[in-house]
Amino acid sequence: MKNNLMRQILKFGVVGGIAFLIDYAVLFCCEEFLKLGVLWSAGIAFTISVIFNYIASVKWVFDVNQEKDPKKNFIMFIIFSIIGLILTEIIMWFGTDILNIHYLLVKIIATGIVMVFNFITRKMFLE
Repeated sequence: MKNNLMRQILKFGVVGGIAFLIDYAVLFCCEEFLKLGVLWSAGIAFTISVIFNYIASVKWVFDVNQEKDPKKNFIMFIIFSIIGLILTEIIMWFGTDILNIHYLLVKIIATGIVMVFNFITRKMFLE
């Protein structure tokens, strides 16, 4: 059981790392090239990375309970992703506007916090 959990956390870390790279790259491109503003850029980047994360989580990370309704699983995944997006936006706003920290550094902090939230909620509702 402990080995399975460690393997799952490792897989989640790999998927999360890839999702983070997608998120970070899209954030950078939207902010630096498209000049959309930090909050819009963070929202777009987060959404794109969530789509990747959902597919990878269901296919590779979690032992999805086949008895659970896949539509309900998807809806719960989206709801918790939206909560994660709200957490990300609050942290991005607070870090950049209130504390005047560079947006790329704040993104790393936000990602760490939201990653823990995501693992716990996805494990609870997908398995």
